[in-house]
Amino acid sequence: MATRRRARFVRAQLAWSLAAVLVLVLLESLSYELVFVTTLIGFLVVTELTAPFAVTPAWRGRLRWLIGLGLLVFGYVVIRRVIEILPPGVV
Repeated sequence: MATRRRARFVRAQLAWSLAAVLVLVLLESLSYELVFVTTLIGFLVVTELTAPFAVTPAWRGRLRWLIGLGLLVFGYVVIRRVIEILPPGVV
């Protein structure tokens, strides 16, 4: 049972990631940052949509570490983009 749910989670995440890359390619805006951000958004959505109601398996508890790491990297990407936008004398 847990293996089926885990496999469904992995398949959903893989489908989201591939669809995000395909859309970015079609829009001609493929970059590492955009792939990371869209994949992180998909990871958060898939995690919430596949969350069990009653009992949380151990493997889902480890997803919190990945979410935390992803949010840290996302913060870094946002800070880098903001610094690029600001005028040179501000920072």
